[in-house]
Amino acid sequence: MIRIGILTSSRADYGIYLPLLKAMEQDEEISFKIIVFGTHLSKLHGYTLAQIESDGFNVFRKIESLLLGDSPNAVASGYALTALKFSEFWEENHQEFEVVFALGDRFEMAAAVAASVPFQVKIAHLHGGETTLGAIDNIYRHSISLSSNLHFVSTDAFRNRLIQLLDNNNAEIFNVGSLSLENLATIRLLSPDEFEKKWKIDLHLGTILVTVHPETVAFDLNEKYCKEVCLALEQLSVNYQVVITMPNPDTAGMVYRLAFEELRKKQEKIKIIENFGTQSYFTCMKYSKLMIGNTSSGIIEAATFQKYVINLGDRQKGRLAGENVLHLPFDSYQIVKKAKVFSQKQFEGTNPYYQPNPSQTILGILKETYANFS
Repeated sequence: MIRIGILTSSRADYGIYLPLLKAMEQDEEISFKIIVFGTHLSKLHGYTLAQIESDGFNVFRKIESLLLGDSPNAVASGYALTALKFSEFWEENHQEFEVVFALGDRFEMAAAVAASVPFQVKIAHLHGGETTLGAIDNIYRHSISLSSNLHFVSTDAFRNRLIQLLDNNNAEIFNVGSLSLENLATIRLLSPDEFEKKWKIDLHLGTILVTVHPETVAFDLNEKYCKEVCLALEQLSVNYQVVITMPNPDTAGMVYRLAFEELRKKQEKIKIIENFGTQSYFTCMKYSKLMIGNTSSGIIEAATFQKYVINLGDRQKGRLAGENVLHLPFDSYQIVKKAKVFSQKQFEGTNPYYQPNPSQTILGILKETYANFS
């Protein structure tokens, strides 16, 4: 029996983990325990621990360390507090697991992994080797990779980049594709009528799905960027329904939150959702005409739904993107102009992140290499 830990700090990583968790649940050679922290435990961000529990998973430990502020000091303090809390957790539990999964690039995830290093916890990192030059997450992602023993990447390009980063040609790096795309093949999406009943949002209307996070490298420019986004969305709401999902608790995140709330008060056709959950988020993506924002879901999942994406600014700069992604600056005129054109089109190309059955591939590799963790 392989004893596995799962670190999950947000709705985003949990949604990606989901097919892997389901595969582990069905595998008699695997036992796993879920460690929950970050925005999962924040009522401001939708308290998404409830979603994990409603999916039928038991939570091994809840670790609260997230501060409410979004200033650089608050983020740095949140990182430090998370590392402190996890230093206590690892001291008690570092022998509990053969391997612990960490996903992505959040600062909370990086802090939890950094605290594990002195205890020599074996970390398996998902989605390493990627680049997002407009976000400090780029640094956190690489720090997680440098602290990890096993690496499951989503393309060969990221595998090659990770070999360079680790400076180790013998590193255990495996290209398995994106787990989140397996979600799309297995999850039951809602019908438009079911969605409307749940969220009071009519997807029969022409809908634009919007997810904008702060640029955490050039965080002093976020007020300017936010004004351009809001101006564009206000103009687009004349002809479209605009559904906005709220940003992560990054530096300057409240700038967007407050502005979107004001926008909703002015425009009936602008809807705001704190947390859709995996099923509803992908349902909204499926029935939308277009995506606008700077989120990884636009880069990775949207092509599978044959959607065009207007990717704003530098947050995702450097990340491999399909031909469905149009890169634009935070400029309201350009956003509106391109949105009107590409909302009328359907993408016909392929998704560069797709590979079949990544969860089974991961479990197979884990079993084959289990001797390395003994």
